[in-house]
Amino acid sequence: MRTLPIGKAVFGTAVVIFLMAPLFAILPLAFTDSIFLNYPIPDFSFRWFHELFTANAWRRSILNSLLIGTGTTILATVLGTVASLGLRGNSASLLFSVFRTVFLLPMVVPAVVLGVGMQLMFAQYGLANTYVGVIIAHTVIAIPFVIVNVTAALQGIDRRLENAAASLGASPAVVLRQVTLPLAMPGIVSGAVFAFATSLDEVVLTLFVAGPNQRTVARQMFSTIRENISPAIAAAAFLFIVGTIVIAGLILLAQKKGQRA
Repeated sequence: MRTLPIGKAVFGTAVVIFLMAPLFAILPLAFTDSIFLNYPIPDFSFRWFHELFTANAWRRSILNSLLIGTGTTILATVLGTVASLGLRGNSASLLFSVFRTVFLLPMVVPAVVLGVGMQLMFAQYGLANTYVGVIIAHTVIAIPFVIVNVTAALQGIDRRLENAAASLGASPAVVLRQVTLPLAMPGIVSGAVFAFATSLDEVVLTLFVAGPNQRTVARQMFSTIRENISPAIAAAAFLFIVGTIVIAGLILLAQKKGQRA
């Protein structure tokens, strides 16, 4: 019987190594002094991190990513939370299944198809090559992540708490503001974090709907790979991974807060 736990540990370790091996291969190159992405590393340096924050192209792409990611997070969180509240309590109806499928459709539709459709639509409304257009495009693919997290949080709320507040004279708006939303806040925070991460990592839609002034870090990395493979890509990837770890930490804190509540 002891072989089963050992086998699980070995299998789990092998899977982690398989998933992390590409990261372990690229991350050390972020600290190379060479102008090429190759091993062995001749000398360690922070020159490529310095380039990220001093080169105009990289610096502008970082600012664009933060601006677009923030706008996407706010819009996707608000719309996704409202949609989750509207779908709540109707899980047995046919309309619930239809609307839920529609809201989650951007998760399965190829990004190229969405990009072509948005490019044609945005061109008609003057949103092509604008920050508003990029934020809307990123919001479309970020909303499903918010809905999934907020819906799960709402399903875990005991209805008796809301009924108790209503029986004490609280209006539906007060119940929503002081009971429902605070209890669902861990799911809302998790959805917001996923929305920001989705916007930060999106490159396909950005290629279709963004102009030169809206170039994000992901698009800048893609363009750099096509034009000239530079260790600056590894430095940007390092920052992406650090940001992902921070995001994962925020999600864990939100989940722990929800468990305590």
